[in-house]
Amino acid sequence: MKLMIRSLQSALLVAFATLLFPLQVHAETARETRIAAEKALHRLYNNNHKARIIGDKAVAVLVFPAVYKAGFMVGVQTGNGVLYKHGKVEGYYNTTAASYGLQAGVQKFSYALFFMDEDSLHYLNKSGGFEVGGAPSLVIADEGFSSSLSTTTLQKGIYAFFFGQKGLMAGLGLQGTKITEYTPSE
Repeated sequence: MKLMIRSLQSALLVAFATLLFPLQVHAETARETRIAAEKALHRLYNNNHKARIIGDKAVAVLVFPAVYKAGFMVGVQTGNGVLYKHGKVEGYYNTTAASYGLQAGVQKFSYALFFMDEDSLHYLNKSGGFEVGGAPSLVIADEGFSSSLSTTTLQKGIYAFFFGQKGLMAGLGLQGTKITEYTPSE
């Protein structure tokens, strides 16, 4: 019975990955990734003025305009993003994750990481990428947090905003997200 369940989980994971990865097979050029990231950041700023306040104070912003996630018991996610420092492109990054737990669905979303000090940004660069959750002083900004935020409550570290969710992904699970630098084609 356990073998049958594991086989079913594997088959469903392959099916979800087949649905997910054709979206990423088309290798985005640097220009395509940059344009998508700029649009996503503008959308975040237009929909959440607190994100703009944090962005104005941040040393750098890493924007992932389209992250695709799919899973059934076992899940995968991937997406490409752009790091901006003082409004200029500093590099291109990839986010990948695997998770296991009670989960099912397919989802597309965006997220932005706001690096509030040079130490946090240095951690991204020196570590060859980092795991979200293992990063120094990571704060996930939800609606409740955003409504109580003022410029005097900003702390050092990294703020994460998730936005633009489409699709349905439900469940609980353990997840490790790895962010690494990459070089896109021009």
